[in-house]
Amino acid sequence: MKKTLFHFIFRFHFLFLFVLCFSYPRLAFAQKDGYAFKQEVPYYSEAVREKDAYIRERGVLDVYYPKNIKKFATLIWLHGGGLSGGNKLVPEALKNQGLAVVAVNYRLFPKAKAPQYIEDTAAAVAWVFNNIEALGGDSQRIFVAGYSAGGYLTNMVGLDKRWLKVHDIDANRIAGLISFSGQGITHSTVREERGLASTKVVVDELAPLYHVRPDAPPLLLITGGRDLDLPGRYEENAFLARMMTVVGHKQTRLLELQGYSHSVESAAFPLLLKEVERIQNGMEGGKRE
Repeated sequence: MKKTLFHFIFRFHFLFLFVLCFSYPRLAFAQKDGYAFKQEVPYYSEAVREKDAYIRERGVLDVYYPKNIKKFATLIWLHGGGLSGGNKLVPEALKNQGLAVVAVNYRLFPKAKAPQYIEDTAAAVAWVFNNIEALGGDSQRIFVAGYSAGGYLTNMVGLDKRWLKVHDIDANRIAGLISFSGQGITHSTVREERGLASTKVVVDELAPLYHVRPDAPPLLLITGGRDLDLPGRYEENAFLARMMTVVGHKQTRLLELQGYSHSVESAAFPLLLKEVERIQNGMEGGKRE
């Protein structure tokens, strides 16, 4: 009896280890094999890169994209860091979601000054429009999103059409804009460049609020709780959302994540994915919701 029980336990453990050692790696490899990852791809022309060493260093992006899906959607992800820090990263929450993620580096203060941050963002977005179809993507399903400084850049390149116009791209081609705790007024680092105090409120041509318009792409603004996010951050976004509505934009939404500080990413990424899905469903229905 003991011998039989011993054999049963031995066989069970052997079977468990077999499954663990062979099935799980195959699953992991299948997920890995389903996506390609191109890194350090320049988004400026070689002529531009030759003239500026800092553009050669920072003017690059990574492309994580599905290999077995046709006409996939693409999310351009802009990192935070106050326009003075941070690096491109494909967030784990956005991997294996059936869409491409393009993580962008841009020049940083103090080596760079406004509007170079926005120029870099526009150049990267234009690169995606011009190249994503060669990788299997759909240029009609390109979304731009970012956190903090990246949220500010998202709103600037999406609302102020002149930056993409330089590259012969209409900003209205962007399928959707999603900003995590971005600034609605002129960015604090831009104000610092001008020698202004952080409490000095400025709304000029380098503020998303300056460029509210009724025909902009769908806009989702996400912030932390008004008393937990950075001072004034919720109010800036609330004012931006309100002014977009006043000018007649019908696709602006503001979400305040109660209980969250400025670090809203963990809660905001699922909302971002739902927004991408919602807009794509509207496209398939023959209209942009």
